[in-house]
This record gives sequence, structure tokens and C-alpha cells, in this order.
Amino acid sequence: MRASLIQIAVNEGESVVSRRSRAADLVREQSGADLVVLPELWTVGAFAYEQFETEAEPLDGPTYGAMAAAARDAGVWLHVGSFVERAGDGSLYNTALVLSPAGELAATYRKIHRFGFDQGEAVLMSAGESLTTVALPEQTLGLATCYDLRFPELFRGLIDAGATTLVVSAGWPARRRGHWTLLNRARAVENQSYVLACGTAGTNGGVEQAGHSLVVDPWGEVLAEAGPGEEVLTVDLDPKKVAETREQFPALKDRRLGR
Repeated sequence: MRASLIQIAVNEGESVVSRRSRAADLVREQSGADLVVLPELWTVGAFAYEQFETEAEPLDGPTYGAMAAAARDAGVWLHVGSFVERAGDGSLYNTALVLSPAGELAATYRKIHRFGFDQGEAVLMSAGESLTTVALPEQTLGLATCYDLRFPELFRGLIDAGATTLVVSAGWPARRRGHWTLLNRARAVENQSYVLACGTAGTNGGVEQAGHSLVVDPWGEVLAEAGPGEEVLTVDLDPKKVAETREQFPALKDRRLGR
């Protein structure tokens, strides 16, 4: 399975309309991939809190429309990353989508753990309540968004639901890049799963983004890592490696808690 992670730059000088169009073009350029992944809140910026209300959109809004067309044109499964969703009752959510190669909605995930410590996202957005997995032909994806990475119980729930590849879309700050790498590798090792971690580049809300998207195998080895700027990271994954790793080192069978 070939996966392409689009580490798009989210800078304050570019409009949402322009970046949405540019992201769609980048997706179309990945036509040889099986799965394409975008980062968290790439439309507005994860720290551009003042834009959340004005740029919020319904589930079937302009981001869905643009990305569905791009997925169809490229013939890929597309993890859209996330955008600011306005629900029917007016509540805002940090919502991720997965689209099929036909551009059809395959899965929706509303971010469960909101960042901000009673500020920013933590007060502007509502919390999701449900874990989300989606079955692709060769892998089952488990979805997580940014701050979720610090809560390992979410990932154990995803593998219990059948996930073999964990996808983390993020707008992670550069000042905590060491945690980004460490936690993604930890989630791969403890769950014996691939981790596809796609973050943003650039600066938004005055916060420099970490970049350094990475792909980690079920043994915790980093297969590929991006730099700090805008970049597309493409890696070929062996779908059999998850099962092989879990057979060679069957640690998950020795779990005593949380089952």
C-alpha cells in the first residue's frame, strides 16, 4: 500500500479559498498512491482561533466538495485531515473525514481531546464522543487528531476495534517537536501498528508548526520523515507486517487491563 502524506504549509498570508484549491491540486498529484493524508485544520490553521467561527462549514461544505473531487480525480482513498465543522445545532467540531476513491464519504471523526487548557480549541469547540475506524482493501485505519496522541487509551480502543494502521493528523507546534516524534513512535510500538502522522508546516496564530511528518512501522522504526517545510512524504507499506509483528512478539496477548 502506497501512502502519501501532504505536509501542507499553513501561513497567515494565504486565504482559505486559495489553500483549499492548492491542497486539492496536491491531492491530484498523488494519483499513484493508494492513500493520501492531509493534516489537522489545514484550512484555517490549528492556532488561528479567531477564524474558527467565520470559516466553520457544514459536513458537506466547500472542503468536502473540493476534496471529494480531488479524490475522484486521483483515484485515491483520502484522509481529508480536519476542518472546522458547524453542526446543525451551531456547535463547532474539529472534524476529520475519509473519502473513498469515488469521492464518497467513508468515515467521519470528531476530535475527542481538545487542546488548550480551558482556552482556544478547548472552549471554542465541542468534543467528539466516538472512536472511528475505516476498512480499506488492505488495511483498517484508526483515526486520531493531534492532541489525541497524548492519550494512549484512545489508540488501544482503535486496535481493539480492528485498526492496523493509525492515522494522526495534526497541527503540532515546533516547540514540542520532540514529543511529536516520541509519542508517534510509542503509539506504534505499544500497539504494533503502522502510524502515519501528518502535520502542518508554516506559522499560524503566531505559532510555528513542527512539520516533520513521519511514518513509523509496527516495531517503532521511522520509515520516513519530512523536514520542517511544505513537503509530500510517500512510503510503501507492507500490509502483512502488522500481523507478522504481532505473531513474532505477541505482547498484546498478555494484556491484563482495559479489555
